[in-house]
Amino acid sequence: MRFPACPLSHPSRQPLQECPSLGPANKLRWISARGWAALLVLAGCAAGMPPARIQAGEVSPAAGSPPSDAGKFRSSLTGDWGGLRQDLEAHGLSTEASLTTFYSGLFSGGVADDAFDFGSRADAFLHLDSGRLGLWAGGGFHAHVESRFGEGAERPAPRSGGLWPLQTGLVLPLGGSERVVASSLYLTQKLGTQTTLMLGKINAVDLLASDPFFGGWGRDRFGNIAFVAPPSGVVPPTIMGAVLAHRMEDWSITFMAFDPADRTGDYWPEDLFADGVNLSLGLTWTGALAGRPTSLGLTGTYSTKEGADLADLLLPPDVQGGTKEGAYNIALSGSHLLYERPEAPGKGLGVYFKAALADGNPNPIQSSIIGGLAGHGVVPGRPDDVFGLGYYHYHWSDDLRSSLAPLVPLADESGVEVFYNCALTPWFRLTAGLQWIDPANARSGEAWAGSLRAALYF
Repeated sequence: MRFPACPLSHPSRQPLQECPSLGPANKLRWISARGWAALLVLAGCAAGMPPARIQAGEVSPAAGSPPSDAGKFRSSLTGDWGGLRQDLEAHGLSTEASLTTFYSGLFSGGVADDAFDFGSRADAFLHLDSGRLGLWAGGGFHAHVESRFGEGAERPAPRSGGLWPLQTGLVLPLGGSERVVASSLYLTQKLGTQTTLMLGKINAVDLLASDPFFGGWGRDRFGNIAFVAPPSGVVPPTIMGAVLAHRMEDWSITFMAFDPADRTGDYWPEDLFADGVNLSLGLTWTGALAGRPTSLGLTGTYSTKEGADLADLLLPPDVQGGTKEGAYNIALSGSHLLYERPEAPGKGLGVYFKAALADGNPNPIQSSIIGGLAGHGVVPGRPDDVFGLGYYHYHWSDDLRSSLAPLVPLADESGVEVFYNCALTPWFRLTAGLQWIDPANARSGEAWAGSLRAALYF
């Protein structure tokens, strides 16, 4: 069964009350047939809430950039291209590409068939250094081109009964499968030795590339979007705007200003800020506790965009629902290494967490907590292997729950995921994952899901 079309790729352009396909009868059939999918779409239409979010305090201005030493080419199937690749990088051009195949499905539970299926994604990164190119010092241009394809990438929503996709790599970029999208096209400029400006179209997940727990595009670490890019309700998957990061010895401050709409399919700043502006301020402390690396961050994000009043979602089409503005999310995050590898400072076994509070209307999220463990190279004899164990819990908007209660009982959603990423060679990695979901659809039982991911790095 196909679902009525709804403008998820540009959620700010058409509120729920204007979706022509959602008359009263269609709403009932739509929600009853696939409550989990309907809730995901309703939340997206009503609140401008695509599934992926980040917090500004985690921004790394060099996110996605490969290391500069020649030894990194051992992690590439195509190597150093006979020395050409190292020469290009010395002159300011570096590239990275990967192809990942997923085999995933449900062992039990959920709201649909439990068949496993295949899907794939391809990623390519390009980085230009203006100084090495002989232009000006401290500048750069960064691009991320990606595509998802295959049967697993064509499913419209999770089959677990939960709202968050189990395999982020098969859901992003937003829009149809088999599209090739440049989700990042942005400039960077160093302003002195401590400040960096990013300007343009930025894939929000790219900003978590260097995080040891979150991030990873659903390719390198966790699969569930709750861990890859924890949804906050106020940061779309692809932003268009500016990020200013200032770093001091132990502290860093990050300010973001960006359009509230998802800009995945846009390549020009048309109608930029037409529906409002999202502002984010993050403060992060990085130091040591018990002699091991530790961090603590506080981030607040506020949106001036008007969204549908979640208490009026299912009104008859001849009754105009209200709107609300002032969506926000305030998050506290932290990390601490329990064990640090002597030969690899900053890597080892660590604990990580993020707790957030939100307005609950028009933001469909009321609060959330996410945390877990991640290990990098701590298994004896496996210096390149990575593993993680994570737990998340999302409490949805009380207004949203009351509004949908006559048709779909909406419960809090919790989940656990464990993965092990095995480096069979430096350029070929196999990841096994297992997830348990206590879904938001209260009519669905607990679900167990599994996955295998095979990634080639070129």
